[in-house]
Amino acid sequence: MPKILIVDDETAQREMLAGFLKKQGFEVATASGGRDALGRNADFFAPLAVTDMKMPDMDGLELLSKLREANPFIQVIMLTAYGTVETAVEAMRRGAFGYLTKPVNLEELLINLKKAAEQNRLVTENDLLRRTMSDMADIPEMIGDSPEMMKVRSLISRVAPSDSSVLLNGPSGSGKGLVAQIIHQLSTRRESSFVQLNCAAFPETLLESELFGHEKGAFTGADKKRVGRFELADGGSIFLDEIGDMPPPMQAKLLRVLEDGSFEPLGSERSKKVDVRLISATNRNLEKLIEDGKFRQDLYFRINTVSLEMPPLARRGGDIMELAEHFLQRCARKMNKDIREISDEAAARLMAYDWPGNIRELQNVIERAVVLSADRVLRAEDLPGIVEVGEAPAHLRKISLSDLEKEHIAAVLRAEEWNMQKTADILGIHRNTLRQKIKDYNLEPDD
Repeated sequence: MPKILIVDDETAQREMLAGFLKKQGFEVATASGGRDALGRNADFFAPLAVTDMKMPDMDGLELLSKLREANPFIQVIMLTAYGTVETAVEAMRRGAFGYLTKPVNLEELLINLKKAAEQNRLVTENDLLRRTMSDMADIPEMIGDSPEMMKVRSLISRVAPSDSSVLLNGPSGSGKGLVAQIIHQLSTRRESSFVQLNCAAFPETLLESELFGHEKGAFTGADKKRVGRFELADGGSIFLDEIGDMPPPMQAKLLRVLEDGSFEPLGSERSKKVDVRLISATNRNLEKLIEDGKFRQDLYFRINTVSLEMPPLARRGGDIMELAEHFLQRCARKMNKDIREISDEAAARLMAYDWPGNIRELQNVIERAVVLSADRVLRAEDLPGIVEVGEAPAHLRKISLSDLEKEHIAAVLRAEEWNMQKTADILGIHRNTLRQKIKDYNLEPDD
């Protein structure tokens, strides 16, 4: 368990919390006020803090700001005996992870601290990954701070340095190919080749030759020797996209390469040895294919040492507009057009559309809209008609962003049966923020 700083001017409360958290395995430091806390944390440097709101020398909000100045990743839970909506909102605005009222429910505090520790790990690993890849901000698939993308970047930073096989799951257009390249670039194999092949792009008769190569005369039309992708990737990484479409006979040959690193090119009796890291991807349900006898279970275990799920764009909440702005700026520069913003109505349509084609579709929609736009603002009429299609009536009428937000929150709450944490994760907001929005919009479970 991580280190935690407990700040409270009431000795009994401070010692009670410290004793409880020490028993839970936390390394605990305590402080009797804001100034004492800043001094203690300069050496202790805790990733987590629990602080009282009302203290004589410095209130909790000021301490929160100062702690985050020293460590932007620290996760702070505020405690108060005088809870109001206003103070809770202000605490969230200043970056507090959570807000609990006294007397403290210790089990609730522990649950919040475990989630805060996970959040600290995620933001720290995401920062490390961004600094490791200085051009991360220009990679569309990596743009956004939704919980889904935070988890993706966190897993990339952990799996990339290893030599384990990685299976990327997710729908077409969600960025699996680019993530495979990023994993290679962050690995110890970065100085060697990154070779890719789409298994669905070749018939079975040609796929074996593409993977393992062939000798001259191995089959009709083989007028010269060809080196296969595995040999080209020796020492580096090979990315097999759409591996779920690989025919069963080829699955057996791939399994052998993964088990002992050897294969024979078509028309050759001599085995070749390679040292290759496999990254594969699919948009199909491999477990279902195994049940249907179309995919080997032993191969599945080999390629699925680590599994990484690429979320569909519709689940990434606020990332949609961040991506749209990115594509707008890039396309406007490319086409030498002075388009600087997206109108509210156009934004509403982009946010409400379900994006079956994911990031690739969003990029195409924005590029087309930039071509059609004759204004400095990208408007709803510039968007293709498909973005207007859908079940949500908001697509077909004028609606304010606040009304759109209300409808969207209500729809997600209904879909998740009012599970607050799942709804907050899908919306990409904190659960306390969700509670406040429910109150602001007067939402009820029977809405």
